[in-house]
Amino acid sequence: MDENKSLFLISLGCAKNRVDSEHILGILNREGYKVVPHIEEARYVVINTCGFLQEAVQEAIDTILDAARLKKTAMLRRLVVAGCFVQRYGYKLLKEIPEVDGWVGTGEFHRIADVLQDVDEPPAPMLIGRPAFSADHGLPKVQSTPFYTAYLRIAEGCANRCSYCMIPKLRGSFRSRLLESLLKEASKMATRGVREINLVAQDTSCYGEDIYGKSRILDLLEGLCGIRRIEWIRLLYFHPNRLTEAVLDFMDENQRIVPYLDLPFQHSHPVLLNAMGRNPGEKTPWHLMTMIRNRKRSIHVRTSLMVGFPGETEAMFEELCDFVRMAQFDHLGVFIFSPEKGTAAARLPDQVDGEIALERQARLMKLQGGISKKINQRMVGRVLPVLVEGESPETDLLLTGRTATMAPDVDGRVLINEGEGVVGEIMPVLITEAHEYDLVGGIF
Repeated sequence: MDENKSLFLISLGCAKNRVDSEHILGILNREGYKVVPHIEEARYVVINTCGFLQEAVQEAIDTILDAARLKKTAMLRRLVVAGCFVQRYGYKLLKEIPEVDGWVGTGEFHRIADVLQDVDEPPAPMLIGRPAFSADHGLPKVQSTPFYTAYLRIAEGCANRCSYCMIPKLRGSFRSRLLESLLKEASKMATRGVREINLVAQDTSCYGEDIYGKSRILDLLEGLCGIRRIEWIRLLYFHPNRLTEAVLDFMDENQRIVPYLDLPFQHSHPVLLNAMGRNPGEKTPWHLMTMIRNRKRSIHVRTSLMVGFPGETEAMFEELCDFVRMAQFDHLGVFIFSPEKGTAAARLPDQVDGEIALERQARLMKLQGGISKKINQRMVGRVLPVLVEGESPETDLLLTGRTATMAPDVDGRVLINEGEGVVGEIMPVLITEAHEYDLVGGIF
């Protein structure tokens, strides 16, 4: 290997950011860069950052400074930072973090090779502008997930204007990919051995509206169902306001669409939803969950909820707890409101004390823990199809896997303690134990 082009990439943030990182790897691989397994061996380091919340901003800063120290102790020649953190803070970063040799915004990652050139004259190059670029199937990409599962990003940016969210500023307007491009990429994935495709976008529900004049998400799903070898197709980040009976009908009728919906409700109280810019109209969260639970197919639901939003009273929070009890979510993430500078919500009155918000988060997660364990206990004695993922990180005596109702990276897992599993295969597992978030069983 040419050590002059040894590369190490660190990807922070969400699955959508991970797709950018895969394109960065593909572009740099085309230019002759070779990935090394350890950062200490790399002449070039790229950090693809998140900048959505202050917690993510701090993680980005810490990661950058840790990597920069290797200029003194290792062979690091050039450190380049990309992504939302760069887009959020822009040119002020040149002065604040001079250790970085190049900066790339969210709409310029396809030009990453330009800033990895060995140019030492200050200032460090910064490629940043209004995000408008969208990658398609023709842009090089290196899959970073295990061979059997992949993320397919169907759109970039966001058309929603939630009052607490910076994504439209960081990622630009909503930009769908062409249907033909997505089907071509998915077909390539299938030939590489991908069995599970996870559809991601800031909002998968409005796919196609910007280029076709109407949502084409069902057309996309139908096309994906026609690709041989793809057995599981999963919808992530689907806006609750756009969930329709037609979508649920399609899921009932097409078994390759896994019975799983990621619906980020954020809250259940209409006053707070309106203040968040997520007014549900006639389809309240309660109504939508009733729609889902009335279907003939048992659809598992993941959601995210926010506590501590400005104006949230104790009574509103108790109503949220009632909603969680009614909805019986299969998977739930609870986040504390963060007043991000530049968002409308940061300027709202009646900000909730941080300790109160933290206590509400703990109460809600305790409630969900009990619900999740009861749901899992119903699985004991059943034989479930499980995608085998390999040895457990904790011990080589166990294999791990996921059912169709467990998304990668964010949900629970199945611990396999009997039988011989084949990594990447979907195999029958008899469930023998249930825990709060994980299942245990043997290959049947």
